[in-house]
Amino acid sequence: MLRRSLSWLWVSLLTLSLIIGFSFYSKNSVAELPLVQTPLSARGAEIVDATDHPILLRGVNWFGIETDTRAPHGLWARDYKEMLAQMKNLGFNLIRLPYSVQSLQASTVTGIDFSLGSNRDLEGKTPLEVMDRIIEEAGQYGLMVLLDSHRLNDKEIPELWYGDGFTEADWMNTWTMLAKRYRNQANVIGADLKNEPHGKASWGTGDRATDWRMAAERAGEAILDINPDWLIVVEGVEKNVPGQVLDTHWWGGNLEGVRNYPVRLSRLDKLVYSPHEYGEGVFPQAWFSDRTFPNNLYRRWEIGFQYIARLKLAPILVGEFGGHKIGYWSKEGVWQRQFMEYLGENNLNFAYWSWNPNSSNTGGILNDDWRSPDRRKQRYLAKLLGKISFIGTITAQIDTSADFQTTPQIAPQIAPQIAPHTAIAPDSPEISAASPAPVKHQEAKQPEPPKAQVAAIDSLGSFRYTTHMDSDWQTGFCFRVQVTHQGSARSPHWRLRFQMADAVIDNSWGGRFDRQGTDYTVEPFEWGRSLYPDQTVDLGFCATKKGSDYQPQQVTLESD
Repeated sequence: MLRRSLSWLWVSLLTLSLIIGFSFYSKNSVAELPLVQTPLSARGAEIVDATDHPILLRGVNWFGIETDTRAPHGLWARDYKEMLAQMKNLGFNLIRLPYSVQSLQASTVTGIDFSLGSNRDLEGKTPLEVMDRIIEEAGQYGLMVLLDSHRLNDKEIPELWYGDGFTEADWMNTWTMLAKRYRNQANVIGADLKNEPHGKASWGTGDRATDWRMAAERAGEAILDINPDWLIVVEGVEKNVPGQVLDTHWWGGNLEGVRNYPVRLSRLDKLVYSPHEYGEGVFPQAWFSDRTFPNNLYRRWEIGFQYIARLKLAPILVGEFGGHKIGYWSKEGVWQRQFMEYLGENNLNFAYWSWNPNSSNTGGILNDDWRSPDRRKQRYLAKLLGKISFIGTITAQIDTSADFQTTPQIAPQIAPQIAPHTAIAPDSPEISAASPAPVKHQEAKQPEPPKAQVAAIDSLGSFRYTTHMDSDWQTGFCFRVQVTHQGSARSPHWRLRFQMADAVIDNSWGGRFDRQGTDYTVEPFEWGRSLYPDQTVDLGFCATKKGSDYQPQQVTLESD
């Protein structure tokens, strides 16, 4: 009886909050994060709700609508309401919901057992109407939804926002239709404009046919004209960025161009940048075989995207990351644990790939039975998750009068056990359909690459160490020390010392940085204190300049 009374009291308080505009704090949430009142906005590096409270998006990708089945996967095994309830109970507060333009134009779905519980609600519905029900029900569980234009056709991820038989107008019209359809649906928070631009996609080149930044601006403005409340989520590219520092990135993971070529929207308080990050299980990128792994990851993340949040240019939402392995005995496991820690340390928003177990190169939160969670993954993700709901109208507010025609098609008879997240490899496939004619623009001025230099090479006994100023811009810089043990046996414990006057460290990697005045001591983390023969580790930091005497001086290595 007491429990029932307390439940009634909580519902009453929550209802009152909607009437008078307060936000309540959940005692079960991580770091006492507030309940979320939509719409959301960007403020510096943070995403804030309608009451200006900073929030963290803790999401999961539930794919399927973008595939041949044209419905979220797993509904051949479970009731969709059970799925949503489980997401909520595990601590997620966001679903990144992929779709394809082709799927939303279709009239039928497959891969759903309509005899299972609430799945009967979905019978006879088009893919778009199935999306409506998923979104409506997600709202009932306090789950926000980020729509993701994952593909144009229902087969593969295109390089650009057009191709595969679809034009830029097809892509844009789908977005404006969705912006109108869901503009009064409180739990739909934004548009992830295009999944993983790659190959020909460029950033800052000024070529209308390939410059993804310019296309994102066009789509973003079109959406905001209809629905000014949505977040506009812009992914990076793979390559083709003037002055980029890193040679290789994941598809959609290269946001180096934001420094010199930021996305220009009329509402910058709605702009969020979104890299994707994966481990060796998706593709054995060269950096996983570098002898400085895993220390080299921090520099990659800083250069690729984290500087955007550090400089408070815009929030970061990691739209995809994930993998099969989580243990320290594999490179993928080391990467995945380290990245989860990085997300937590830097208060970054994310959506894990994926809820589905049938992503061949990553697996998912659920095991193959589509019911039980992968306890290894969930154990580590749980450190980042909280029971954080949005507060808002959760009754159906979908505007079905949006101008969009469905094309009757024969439902494909394809078994739903597919793996839609194709391996991300450096060699990009060619576009299979004609592209619109390029529009010539004045060639964009290419910036000078960030200044980088090897400042010194020194040694102490069996240790050899080099200092690198990896980047140096007007207000800050990134500095790194690479230490190699050249002896024939395991090294003694060691540490670094240096002096730095006019700079403040914003973030660091590879060790614990202790400061006494202008003197710094760096103790490597436990796994790097004693090095094996030929082992190399990286320690470093990025800092904000406070004066002209900002460069680290008298960098020395000591050993026991």
